Amino acid sequence: MAGREAIREHMEVIGADGVHVGTVDHVDGDRIKLTKKDSGQGSHEGHHHYISLGLVADVEGDQVRLSANADVAVTFEEEESSSS
Repeated sequence: MAGREAIREHMEVIGADGVHVGTVDHVDGDRIKLTKKDSGQGSHEGHHHYISLGLVADVEGDQVRLSANADVAVTFEEEESSSS
């Protein structure tokens, strides 16, 4: 796990392939909580998505780079429905 303490709000989360996965809302335990604006559409809309810190390969500048490609990383996402 690389640079947990370096992960900050509004950092871009990108897959190993350089594709945008989401934007950091905050670190919640052993997961990165993504902003709702990256929640997707349809049944995913309005949900917070989480990425395991175990997928973080590197933190550099304003980017969190994952060890998996974006299309694979999103399959590992967990989601939580909005309470509002």
